[in-house]
Amino acid sequence: MKKVYKAHIIYTKEHNRFEVLENGYVAVDDKGRVIKVSSDLSVLGCEDAEIIDFGDSLLFPAMNDMHVHAPQYRNTGIAMDLELLPWLQDYTYPEEIKYADATYARRMYSRFLRDLWRCGTMRACVFATSHTENTRLLMRLFQETGMGAFVGKVGMNRNCPEELTEPVGEMVRGYESLIAEFNQSEALVRPIITPRFVPSCTSEMLQACGELAVKHQLPVQSHLSENKNEIAWVQSLEKNSTCYGDAYDRYGLFGQTPTVMAHCVYTEGEELELMKQRGVMVAHCPTSNLNIATGGIAPVRQFLEEGVLVGLGSDISGGHDLSIFRVMVYAIQMSKMYAFHHPERPFLTLAEAFWMATKAAGSFFGRVGSFEPGYEFDALVIDDHDLNHDQYPLLHRLERYIYLGDDRQIKHRFCRGKEITEMCITSMLL
Repeated sequence: MKKVYKAHIIYTKEHNRFEVLENGYVAVDDKGRVIKVSSDLSVLGCEDAEIIDFGDSLLFPAMNDMHVHAPQYRNTGIAMDLELLPWLQDYTYPEEIKYADATYARRMYSRFLRDLWRCGTMRACVFATSHTENTRLLMRLFQETGMGAFVGKVGMNRNCPEELTEPVGEMVRGYESLIAEFNQSEALVRPIITPRFVPSCTSEMLQACGELAVKHQLPVQSHLSENKNEIAWVQSLEKNSTCYGDAYDRYGLFGQTPTVMAHCVYTEGEELELMKQRGVMVAHCPTSNLNIATGGIAPVRQFLEEGVLVGLGSDISGGHDLSIFRVMVYAIQMSKMYAFHHPERPFLTLAEAFWMATKAAGSFFGRVGSFEPGYEFDALVIDDHDLNHDQYPLLHRLERYIYLGDDRQIKHRFCRGKEITEMCITSMLL
């Protein structure tokens, strides 16, 4: 049955401006897709629809997390005084080893999913571990919640603990079994090819990942140019590559299928040109860049000016906050620091950060992240009365919620037109 939702509607068609409908209506069909948005109910052509009135609440697209490590969730806020590589060796890998245990994996993944829902994130690009069966478990748990995700079994076969190392043939067989179960084109939960990063993958592993992506037309996710020591390491391992991005590209892992690369703090020159040519998306993770000492700030304004698509990522547990609303705030603040040293590149506006979190990021999942006709209805309903909003216009209410609000103000969450209730999440935890 068609439904029409009434509220104060806010979304971004374009990267630099909001669409605002005070007391507006959004009509959604029985497949969970937007029919039309209007301030006039009579023009929607939905006389037979159920009308749900959210009163004075805000209604806007749900959040999308473009880079998050589910098995690192228990480590959030730990070892934030280390740089990337020692942080991986001393804390991250030991935690991920624990996910060989199905009981531990179920308990931790359930907590992760509960809090992802709590933060208003309805879709995510997720790293699991190299363990096939517990990657399968995470994907099934996502299915049970009704939220959407690309979930990656992590490819690793060098420079990592033996317990996380997997021969190339086993990695391929594991992926093939996940693909057989989950790779339906309209499914909310699907596999994504996930070489951890070049230093943890031999050329044979990278080649096999690229072949899997092309064979099954699956997207790819990994890390790129996060840390100068990491970049130097890649240069020593892949001597024939001209840049870090080229080390992926030569194996079919850089835009041959839809690709998102996290961080890109030091992406420039040839790597940036290659990213533009291949249509690779950046997952900007400002909290992680601050916490694990990358030593730089991603040039997000330059990416936008040159037509590179940018989404936002929490990067748990390099990042310390699962809320993409908080990540928006950090992205704006870091862009101000960048602009101080590069005055020719203005800092991000609220509209731009919001667009990155919704429509830009959502495009990786299809027609997601906006309320334009044909888009899947992923949405949040915010009751911000307790933020003392009375005297503020709608965009200031949105801004105050982004900076000051939390899950207590999120009253309804939708993914592809279905309301994802607390009961959905609670039943998964039983």
